[in-house]
Amino acid sequence: MSRVPVILDVDTGIDDALALLYACASPEVELLAVTCVSGNIEARQVAENTRAVLELAGRGDVEVALGRDVPLVRPLVVAPETHGPRGLGYAELPAALMPVSQRHAADLIIEEASRRPGEVTLVTLGPLTNVAVAVLREPLLPRLLKRLVMMAGSYRSPGNTAPTTEWNVHVDPEAASVVLSAFGAPELATRPVALGLDVTERAKLTQEHLDLLADRVGLHRDGWHGSRTIEGLPRDPSEPSSQGALIVRFLADALRFYMEFHSRYDGFYGAFIHDPLALAVALDPTLARLEALRVEIELGGTLTTGETVADWRRTWGKTPNLDVAVEVDADRFIQRYIELVGDWLAKPGSDGGFDEDGRMAARTPDVAI
Repeated sequence: MSRVPVILDVDTGIDDALALLYACASPEVELLAVTCVSGNIEARQVAENTRAVLELAGRGDVEVALGRDVPLVRPLVVAPETHGPRGLGYAELPAALMPVSQRHAADLIIEEASRRPGEVTLVTLGPLTNVAVAVLREPLLPRLLKRLVMMAGSYRSPGNTAPTTEWNVHVDPEAASVVLSAFGAPELATRPVALGLDVTERAKLTQEHLDLLADRVGLHRDGWHGSRTIEGLPRDPSEPSSQGALIVRFLADALRFYMEFHSRYDGFYGAFIHDPLALAVALDPTLARLEALRVEIELGGTLTTGETVADWRRTWGKTPNLDVAVEVDADRFIQRYIELVGDWLAKPGSDGGFDEDGRMAARTPDVAI
């Protein structure tokens, strides 16, 4: 199988954590590194969460780098009401053991793209601050990367922050504008891809989906009760069904917070899993239908700063600078997530599961990405 070299830029975050697990479970992903940006929480906590999730998944070998910890121009805002005070809802993970990279996130992106020109896919799941810094440092970056896929914007749907703005663009609209200007230049062979709320809010993960994931891992439980954490998951890594159980428990505890948030504000008990969908489309473009559009970022509006203004009727007469996802096969994506992650967690590792610190043991090459 041909593997796709991927760098993930994250603000981990509950749905970022789900995307990290999807990357770890995907045999076609060569996860080169993960870069961290402030967004859902501040960047240093993002780096802690990211390393902890990767170590839980047996991928402590993946380089994790910190980037700029504040937006280009504006004060930082974070979202503890959505993701919890430390970004992972009710979940608690062991402190990360591996150190943060000595490379700055922007330098890492530039260096890895330069080392393998035309091969690396960059998938951004948070504000675009790191990518903006990188392209300001190296204007050739759009030519060095194979693709840029972003979870960013809201094009024909309401915002989730202000009435017309999506969180990742809202946090650092100037960075989004820099990235669009650089990566959407008309002389480039490919345009960046954006998945906005129009499609990501069709990817709803419910408690029934988590039941199916637990079933796939081979966990026997009576369903969801009380706190909505799966009953019967072994806490002792030496217990027979522990392979994958700790990650399922982690997902249950993290997502319970996220689902409670959506129950209060969006009228359903479940979770929009924006970020894993963006990664899935980066790996399999058949999951989405794209439309080439001219998009500009509003920077000076009284009520609309951060809005992704799309020229649907081509009234500007400008060359498109963005491929916007307008349709997505959300059902196929959710099914794939359950099957891919569930089967990965169910398959025994080379030395029997989790170590004494509650981290998944390293996988054999046919299972590990």
